[in-house]
Amino acid sequence: MGLGAHIAVDGRVDAELAGASQVEVYERLGETTTFRIRYDVDIGKGDLPRLADERLGPGSMLSVLVPVKGTSHCLVMGPVQGQRIHLVHGGPGSWLEVHGADASSPMDREDRSAIWADVSDSEVVATLAQRHGLVPDVESTSARHSERQHTLVQRESDLRLVRRLARRNGYLFWVTANAMGVKTAHFKRPPLGGTPAVSLSINSPSPQVRALDLQWDVERPTRIEARQLDLNTKEAIDGGAERSPLSQLGAKDLGSVTGEERSLFLSAPADDAGGLRARAEGALQEALWFIRARCEVRLDTVGTLVRAHTVVELLGAGRRHSGRYLVAAVRHTLDASLHRMELELARNGWEA
Repeated sequence: MGLGAHIAVDGRVDAELAGASQVEVYERLGETTTFRIRYDVDIGKGDLPRLADERLGPGSMLSVLVPVKGTSHCLVMGPVQGQRIHLVHGGPGSWLEVHGADASSPMDREDRSAIWADVSDSEVVATLAQRHGLVPDVESTSARHSERQHTLVQRESDLRLVRRLARRNGYLFWVTANAMGVKTAHFKRPPLGGTPAVSLSINSPSPQVRALDLQWDVERPTRIEARQLDLNTKEAIDGGAERSPLSQLGAKDLGSVTGEERSLFLSAPADDAGGLRARAEGALQEALWFIRARCEVRLDTVGTLVRAHTVVELLGAGRRHSGRYLVAAVRHTLDASLHRMELELARNGWEA
């Protein structure tokens, strides 16, 4: 397989499964990571044993591992969900594709009816992560669901509840795994601080990026108005947001770029200003990603894996658009010769 990638079953590398002709792993901001593994099928072996291989069957836990500079990195670990099979008379051109998703997918298998009282959103998420065997990496949230006011009502699967709470607070929820098989559930705002994971250049003597597509759209709200009435005290609750709580990835934010204010009124139930403001900040920070970019890089030229939920530095795109970008999605495609990474980048500011 390209670049020495391996397939593991239940955490153990299986040498017999190393003959895949292509692997694709697609990871996105705050979404479930999916995978697709293709094997050529030899129809000259009687009953086509690859089609009945239990290691590639329903629920089998597969991992895609990629060694980089002596360290094994897990792109995805999760259960098999389905297959696509293409058979050609005579044999050549026949293949089997195994489809699956990361360890968050079992959280969506059962709708539940539950009442959560006297807990915060982050405490609910930590409890659900542990219920599904995930190590919680959870940032605290301010709003609480009180028995005296409004409890949190669950009438959906655990995954859909967590996604709802993430959106309410301006957080993301995603699951990762390491090469040892430890699965971690992340519930937090996009991690924008620290040093960029990698620098990607275009228009340089040794470019990692051969082509870049970039677009921006300024018709987005720059301020969120949010007001409610406290049903217990009958006092007004003001939870509006004029600035995003996220770090800015450029010198000028959307409001500075347009020079005009664009407002949105948020109507959402809340028991206190903290809960209402969390919703307003979440709506604002989602709106302020007004710059999007796409490009493709290769592992052999970049020298490291580019992952979603990290920040990269883009160079050579001009003074305005060079700088730090959030990696919103990565489509890893591995074949017999290359490991390609199609990147979707987002930015909430540009340079002066």
